[in-house]
Amino acid sequence: MDNVKVTVICLTYNHVSYIRDALEGFVSQKADFPFEVIVHDDASTDGTDGIIREYQAKYPGIIRPVFQKENQYSKGVKIPQTFIFPLVRGEYVALCEGDDYWTDPLKLQRQVKALEAHPESDICCHRAARRLNGRFKGWVAPRWRSGVIPVEEVILGGGANFSATSSIMCRSGVYLENTPMREVITNDYTLTIQGSLRGGMVYLSAPMSVYRLGVEGSWSSRNIGETKISNKEVLMDMLSVLDVHTGGRYREAVTLRREMFRSDIFLKRRDYRSLYSLKRLGINIRRMRSAVGRTLRRCCLI
Repeated sequence: MDNVKVTVICLTYNHVSYIRDALEGFVSQKADFPFEVIVHDDASTDGTDGIIREYQAKYPGIIRPVFQKENQYSKGVKIPQTFIFPLVRGEYVALCEGDDYWTDPLKLQRQVKALEAHPESDICCHRAARRLNGRFKGWVAPRWRSGVIPVEEVILGGGANFSATSSIMCRSGVYLENTPMREVITNDYTLTIQGSLRGGMVYLSAPMSVYRLGVEGSWSSRNIGETKISNKEVLMDMLSVLDVHTGGRYREAVTLRREMFRSDIFLKRRDYRSLYSLKRLGINIRRMRSAVGRTLRRCCLI
């Protein structure tokens, strides 16, 4: 396919109960430009690959599968950099994991239009519904109104509870750029920060996707206990690298987000003495007259 406008990236593993919803959301998109879908199956053992092959046969001009014979995640392989980056042909990249799905056939069209209306911005997200066993469990929504979210607010947002993976679209140059932050960890949080650095994040309040909770084997199901603590420590390291990379421009937001991660760790370990030592941080926050202070007050974080 020539002149691909959007490359959709779907990472999947043992999502036989969910992948059809994801694929249907992709192929039902109504756009006035060509798009492609790279589906990376990490050696599923439950029949997920069979459903992908079915859609590949039905939509050969859209679905581009990558089938692994051995699970790469368990080997510690960086899947995006190793297998996905070389295949991206679009001007924009949109993300959706195999256990999530899109609900609006105009999602790609609307996000491309939003980014083209904001050439100063490199990333766009939208409101997404949380669902657990088919039941609505609230929204992943940093705001209720559409607009451009400053990078400080994206840093403070902390990741998955701020912008759902299935809502992310960015310029392909940002997705393919391997910055020092993504050397520390490659995830949605680093991507949204990286995409916001030049001109903030374009946000659309329309709900256009679903984030499934409690899926066995998903990132959220693995991110518990000591693993969750370890991940937060890595994110703190990433923020320190971000501070150096940006010459301290966002130090106030970086410092505060690090302390918020630190407090989460203390709480998880029931280290209440150390947690109490952070209490003075809240007093300082209330005195802030900076963009960070305004953001915190607007988001009701203080």
